[in-house]
Amino acid sequence: MKNFFSVEDVINVYDIINESLLLKKKPFLFQKIGKNKTIGLVFFNPSLRTRISCQKAAFNLGCNVWVLDINKDSWKIEMDDGNIMINTQEHIKEAISVMSLYCDILAVRTFPNLFDKDYDYNEILFKKILLYSKVPVVNLESATLHPLQSLADVITIAEYSSFFKSKCKVVLSWAPHIKSLPHSVANSFSQWISKIKEIDFIIACPKEYNLHEKFSNHAKIFHNQYEAFKNANFIYAKNWSSFSNYGKVIDIDDNWMITEDKMKITNKAKFMHCLPVRRNIVVEDSVLDSNDSIILEQANNRIYAAQIIFLKILQFL
Repeated sequence: MKNFFSVEDVINVYDIINESLLLKKKPFLFQKIGKNKTIGLVFFNPSLRTRISCQKAAFNLGCNVWVLDINKDSWKIEMDDGNIMINTQEHIKEAISVMSLYCDILAVRTFPNLFDKDYDYNEILFKKILLYSKVPVVNLESATLHPLQSLADVITIAEYSSFFKSKCKVVLSWAPHIKSLPHSVANSFSQWISKIKEIDFIIACPKEYNLHEKFSNHAKIFHNQYEAFKNANFIYAKNWSSFSNYGKVIDIDDNWMITEDKMKITNKAKFMHCLPVRRNIVVEDSVLDSNDSIILEQANNRIYAAQIIFLKILQFL
């Protein structure tokens, strides 16, 4: 694997899930491959799970790690070409090029601006990072995708469904939020799930929150949350802003928060969320704290999702 931007960089999704689960059982099996190797982690926006899970994954492989928070630890970076740099000190061309000299893998987390749809959905910033880096790049989140989160998600579903030995119904449900949030988790999850033939995949959302059909076209779309939840095996709650009215929070009348009563409609479904989550806005306490909540195992699997991708790239070097 030369770079990791999305699921399309993975040859076989079933294989990568299986290999991740094997790593989970023997996390230090490949420590020699990381000897004298360095992974650089660059964050253009805040992170908790992504940052720490990637550090842990790198340590499991015997790698050194450095971390850079762009908003706190570096000069103000100019993202656009041709500008007269009065309020910025360093251009992204030099910044990424130099950072890539200081590591063997450059892992970067960016964020959408949520007002320029073309800029975000053409992944202008991440394409520049791929262009200027002199080493392999790993996508820790881009304007439209969050592939390591999604790999952790499908690893978790595999664990709780006996590795897809039977058909299961997975519902990605939009839920309310007070802020405008990106589409990256929902888009990426839809991409990964579409590769698994044993999954009956449904997206439940108000019609005002339909995702870009490029990502949702393999799913059944329900605008009635109760209908979508019937007999589901997994409920994955996530908020995202409007795509059609790009980046906006649109008021809707219906209550889409995940509740204990709604979970009773399902087939004893496991509850999933990528975290962080706003309790009693996105989901009730009683659902998050129930025995059917697998959010912590999802978070734990972030380690092995990152570790298998780092390993594949190290093996390529």
